[in-house]
Amino acid sequence: MNDATALGDRGSREPVRILVFSASLRESSLNTRLASLAASVIDAEGAAVDLASMDEFDCPSYDGDAQDHDGFPPGAVELRRRVESCDGFVISSPEYNASLPGVLKNAVDWVSRFRPQPFNERYGLLLSASPSMVGGNRGLWALRVPFEHLGARIYPDMFSLAQAHKALDDDGRIVSEQLRERFRTNITNFLDSVEASKHYPCVKRAWVEYLGEHPEPAIDRVQ
Repeated sequence: MNDATALGDRGSREPVRILVFSASLRESSLNTRLASLAASVIDAEGAAVDLASMDEFDCPSYDGDAQDHDGFPPGAVELRRRVESCDGFVISSPEYNASLPGVLKNAVDWVSRFRPQPFNERYGLLLSASPSMVGGNRGLWALRVPFEHLGARIYPDMFSLAQAHKALDDDGRIVSEQLRERFRTNITNFLDSVEASKHYPCVKRAWVEYLGEHPEPAIDRVQ
């Protein structure tokens, strides 16, 4: 089977829609470039893409009193809308001081206050790009915590692009053929899991194999 045939087969997948955005506000961010690359791969794999930017979801610091008095800020309303309109999300996040960006955590905190809470049972894939040798991977481990706490099904295999200022060419493509194939495979496998969950519900019963625990109605994060 040649590459064109394989792509044609993947392009016939059942419909899924994926929200993609970078967690950086900086226009020339390496993570913004990686998010754009992810969106192009998702499109080539036959899924619909909603490519967004972090500034669309920017919010003032979370304040319960402000929520009670003024309601939700526009950025939180928009992030909720976009998450609910998709079957899964892909976030390319920078690493700030070995953790996740405050702007992203703040937006998640706001959105988590909606009922129903939109991240619950939503599939997610986490990416990072950094000039460092670890590629922002420490930040992704920190980012998993709030999403998994909210019931999101974060894909086990994350992708971190080390020395990203050298690893991406001027056209935003990954220079290394081996890394480029790993990136594509990572996204393809994630899309397969989203497609299976949406169109083949029996797969949902097997998700406990990833989490290592059985569902518990008393603590499941439905709200």
